[in-house]
Amino acid sequence: MKKRFVGFGFGPIQTGLFLWEAMASGNFDDYLVAEVDQRIVDAVRRAGNRVTINVAGRDGVRHVTLDGLRICNPGVDEDRAEIVRGIAEAEELATAIPSVSLYAAGGKSSIAALLAEGIDPDRPRIVYTAENNNFAAELLGAEVALRAPAARLARLQLLNTVIGKMSGVISSPEEMRELGLEPLAAGFDRCVLVEEFNRILISRIRLPGFRRGIDVFEEKDDLLPFEEAKLFGHNAVHALLGFLAQRRGLEAMSAIRDDPWLLAAGRRAFIEESGAALVAKHGRGGDALFTADGWRAYAEDLLARMTNPWLRDRVERVIRDPRRKLAWGDRFFGTMRECLRQGIEPRTMASGAAAAVDRTTREETGRPADADAVRTFLPELWKGEPDDGLQGECLRLVERALGELP
Repeated sequence: MKKRFVGFGFGPIQTGLFLWEAMASGNFDDYLVAEVDQRIVDAVRRAGNRVTINVAGRDGVRHVTLDGLRICNPGVDEDRAEIVRGIAEAEELATAIPSVSLYAAGGKSSIAALLAEGIDPDRPRIVYTAENNNFAAELLGAEVALRAPAARLARLQLLNTVIGKMSGVISSPEEMRELGLEPLAAGFDRCVLVEEFNRILISRIRLPGFRRGIDVFEEKDDLLPFEEAKLFGHNAVHALLGFLAQRRGLEAMSAIRDDPWLLAAGRRAFIEESGAALVAKHGRGGDALFTADGWRAYAEDLLARMTNPWLRDRVERVIRDPRRKLAWGDRFFGTMRECLRQGIEPRTMASGAAAAVDRTTREETGRPADADAVRTFLPELWKGEPDDGLQGECLRLVERALGELP
């Protein structure tokens, strides 16, 4: 018996991951996506409910056509009714929207409201939550529970995910022509570009007898170590390379491949700092990732993927929103604190943080950062965060790194 799939949001992760893998599995015969941008809805419908995604491999870009989907705007009454019917009949669903803060946005058209109305207690189902938040499933579950009685939700399981797949939207006609990219829909003004990588980790499914249709994902009893590997490994080193590349005048992440100094810095941060800390912290769990050899292989693979010229990743995209990246629990200082707890001095990661502080200070004040800026800007940014006794050491490391930046 074939399954039905429902997605929320029509961005790169929905199209280039969930829809693609659902269709490739051969286990579904119906695909419905809710999207609030009417321009996208109209474009897909004009194209005969057929879209194209561009997939970047190590040697080039290929085009993958996704055919036979339905797309509806929950803000339109007729479309909303179709979405609710689809939810009632679906076994697998996926949210892939910009932020968990949008789960309840839109009143009766919100994801939480649609799920609460459409969930059928007689049918077991799962929802993959793809928003970049370690507690996305719990947050969405709480919103749905406010709108539906517990008995109706008894056979619903919301799953957290760790998605290390790099993707984006390109709207530059010049870039689209240069790389030979196909628009999302015929005649549309933007395209989706995703990497081939599809090793996606999800929470362990607890519904008795439930079998996933998207069978390539890997279930884990505890996602926390892998969430930390993504944030303090993948995301942290990606940001570090981006900020250091910007200082060296690079515009494309792929240019890092030709810069031995940058590649060496990335390897040090990845393997000797974040990797050493996380292997020490999670190595007893028995997963091969948290061994010296497993982490090294993970780091080398990601360094190649981060700098893939076919992915067309821009340095400016990687370093946007530096204040968020400099938050006390985020990629730079979350990683540095894990290192310090394990007796490792994160000097390379501190250089990335220093570059991010300097970039932010220049943007906001027009002046380069100095030691005084470090000692005032970062504590102000971290105001209200609990001090675990490591703030002073983090500030010292960044202050020293600032003076050593090339």
